[in-house]
Amino acid sequence: MKAFTASLTGTSLEWYDFAVYSAASALVFGKLFFPSGDPLTGTLLAFSTYAVGYVSRPLGGFVFGRLGDVIGRKRVLVATLVLVGAATFLIGCLPTHAVAGPVAPALLVLLRFAQGVGVGGEWGGAVLLTSEFGDTRRRGFWASAAQVGPPVGNLMANGALAALGAMLTEQQFLSFGWRIAFLLSGVLVAFGLWVRTHLEETPVFKAVEASGERPSAPVREVFAEQRRPLVAAILSRVAPDVLYAMFTVFVLTYVTEELGMPQGQALTAVLVGSGLQIFLIPLAGALSDRWNRRRLYLGAAVASGIWPFVFFPLAETRSWLLIVLGVIGALVIHSMLYGPQAAFVAEQFSPRLRYTGSSLAYTLAGVIGGAVAPLIFTALLGEFGHWLPLAGYIVLTAVLTVTGVLLGRDADHVEDEEYARMLGDGPAPAGDADEDGDADAVPSPSPAPEHSSYATKSR
Repeated sequence: MKAFTASLTGTSLEWYDFAVYSAASALVFGKLFFPSGDPLTGTLLAFSTYAVGYVSRPLGGFVFGRLGDVIGRKRVLVATLVLVGAATFLIGCLPTHAVAGPVAPALLVLLRFAQGVGVGGEWGGAVLLTSEFGDTRRRGFWASAAQVGPPVGNLMANGALAALGAMLTEQQFLSFGWRIAFLLSGVLVAFGLWVRTHLEETPVFKAVEASGERPSAPVREVFAEQRRPLVAAILSRVAPDVLYAMFTVFVLTYVTEELGMPQGQALTAVLVGSGLQIFLIPLAGALSDRWNRRRLYLGAAVASGIWPFVFFPLAETRSWLLIVLGVIGALVIHSMLYGPQAAFVAEQFSPRLRYTGSSLAYTLAGVIGGAVAPLIFTALLGEFGHWLPLAGYIVLTAVLTVTGVLLGRDADHVEDEEYARMLGDGPAPAGDADEDGDADAVPSPSPAPEHSSYATKSR
């Protein structure tokens, strides 16, 4: 449970930083950093900086993913937390366009880039932190700790902005209120660092290290030997990213600017849906351990392509209750995708290349999924003035994810259990570790398994 808590806490704090920027992009950045006579143009420019945080993720995946397989999971996770936290805190200190002119948006883009690099290196390690401590046959549940981080972070970020918006006038919020949410990052990151620095390295990495099988060029090995798993993992993430961008980021713009409803009502809808996800995501992860993970994922991917045709007609009624129900329905579907996703992606790769492979899949998918989604939503709405093109775009991403899941494979627990035997205890259920999640001492090196189905199936 110590590993589960460390993964959940650190990822939540990093996603608070990422999500508070996302919400601010929809609500204030267009006015403060990209002033324009057309509100839609300002929002479009603000979402461009939102996309930078996704485009920079592959750099984090390449750099930190490689380090995670070479020097260990724990050290990398501490570094990513510091990077994201520092960038977010500094955003809260930036001058606006009215004060610094074009320098202000340039600095905003630079810090958003740094956020993306940190998050790009975070996800793969956070997933492995829990899944490599727990029973591999319950990986769906254990790995979901990292997946709960985004809705928790989103809940904290939108909650902070909603509270500040309620306590301050609109002028005060635009003047200084939004900064408070960013400056809080300093306190939150200090707590996250305290949790992570007290954690042990994962048993699987210790076993890989003891066997002498640490890769010297993991990025090259993934691209050379595990191309199909990489493509499958990338495509499996596209629809969840786009669905999340629609119903936690762009929905704020759609409800306030297209439907003309109050900002607070849009934030509340996202808050309610995100709150439910905290419980639904680990539930979905646990269900994927009991049922076939790929089938559950496929069913949710199909549902993600259908739901927009339910949500938008509900939203056009301008009923706050129906909009909340529509957002909740979308985030329930997202939970059914997101809960099993971490385990599904990690299971595509060999343990010795798992940090690199998972990080590359996560970050590259973000570029073609979540990075461009708000931009595409905004452009489509501006061009056509109707929700049908938006729904069609979501359907396209659902098709891509279905293809990825079909290309992927089910879990193979044999190799994980063989690496576990290198620790001298054999395959152990999650309950066999002590309650702090500490691993036993590593014995003398043993040869790594040579019959890896990960490598043979992916060449």
